[in-house]
Amino acid sequence: MGGGIGGLAAAALLGRAGHRVTLLEGADYLGGKSRRIELDGQRMDTGPSLVTFPGVWDELLGRWDALGDGDASAAEVAGLKLRRMDEVGKYYFRGEVVALPVPEEHPWRGAWERFAGLHGGLGPEVTRLLTADPLDRQTLPALGRLLRTYGPRLTTRSYLDGLEWLPDGLREVIAIHALNAGVSPSRTPALYASMPAIMAHDGVWTPEGGVYEVVLALERLARHAGVEVRTGESAYGIWEGKVVTRSREYEADAVVSGLDDGRLEGLLAPGKRQTPGKLSCSGVAVYAALREELPAGVPTHGVVLPSNPEGLYRSLEAGEEPEETMAFANYYRPGEVYPNDRATLALLLTAPANGREYGLEDSFVQREVERVSREIGLDKPATAYFGEYKILHPRYFGEWGSMGGALYGEVRPFWRSGPLHRPRYNDRRRPWLWRVGASVHPGGGIPAVLGGAMISTGRLLQHLGK
Repeated sequence: MGGGIGGLAAAALLGRAGHRVTLLEGADYLGGKSRRIELDGQRMDTGPSLVTFPGVWDELLGRWDALGDGDASAAEVAGLKLRRMDEVGKYYFRGEVVALPVPEEHPWRGAWERFAGLHGGLGPEVTRLLTADPLDRQTLPALGRLLRTYGPRLTTRSYLDGLEWLPDGLREVIAIHALNAGVSPSRTPALYASMPAIMAHDGVWTPEGGVYEVVLALERLARHAGVEVRTGESAYGIWEGKVVTRSREYEADAVVSGLDDGRLEGLLAPGKRQTPGKLSCSGVAVYAALREELPAGVPTHGVVLPSNPEGLYRSLEAGEEPEETMAFANYYRPGEVYPNDRATLALLLTAPANGREYGLEDSFVQREVERVSREIGLDKPATAYFGEYKILHPRYFGEWGSMGGALYGEVRPFWRSGPLHRPRYNDRRRPWLWRVGASVHPGGGIPAVLGGAMISTGRLLQHLGK
């Protein structure tokens, strides 16, 4: 259930293992929050804009190969080509501009080299933890190295605050990556502090043609494995291995949910009122085809921090619009990544999960677009360059089942982000029900979702074997 990245990966592996698999997707396209849109004839992809931890993708291909009969390799079937970007991104904070990795001439270079020396080489350990079953004893060396790195400081905030030699600005640039999990650095494990250094060391990647090519590659793997893909098939209820849609009732030995957890609970107990706790962040995403290219010097990936990060974290937890937010500006010139003949720009504004619909005229959006435009070096608001555009907002994301449009569901204690996460892969009350997707593995983007699908599917295959 659910043709997002997690659902597609699980379906591809289960089908490759010889099971008869039907994938149900309510929308008329696959990908979930990752989708492809067209503006003024220009291609743009929503959702994640980069692929990190490429070893996770390689692991998925290896497992698909190992489950089959050698008729074709996963790499050939998937046909995905990744290209390494020149840098992680360019960051803007309180008048300071810095790229990661920090260039030699920057005053933060020495501190960055020391930090990267501690964390940059942890990629294999993190990849191992993302893809291996937490109960597998072979994960212990990787877990041990990470724990020795962080010591007793177990959250991102406490760990970074303990590094007194880090410049304050660099500390906040590193800490802001906790929002990849939709929450503040005080609510994420210390592991998130390592992410920028690992990304700088191992690279950030983008598929040739855009990140939606990941979805298309997973679809090819699933179909090649015999998976029946049915789009436009929304579920209205689930019980005892049965899924009811508008057209029919499906019976199964196992149901794998790639839905956001709030949506799933509504199908398991129709009519039951949900009372969520604190919610992770949402977003206002503005996608535009440009009438003309932006000035020279505008980076491909820009990250604009608020002048008061702690104020942003407080506002998001309270469900209020922040005075300043954290924003991504993804600018692609003609022929760069996408096969477009015109430039495109995506402005991704971190927003509270308030369920609202936003437009360019809203004061929050207008204020932040103007601020981001100034920071990345434009002499007029980015909207002055817009041709056709589209906005995705908390109400849009809420249609997928996340309360208020929260991208990662409810906020959990930081120690629930690892092997003790909730919800579990398997529902003990319903042994036929299994979970994959971003609501199981919040944060980490594509690698966490793919890794979670591999772990959950591995357990399910053992269960079905019994």
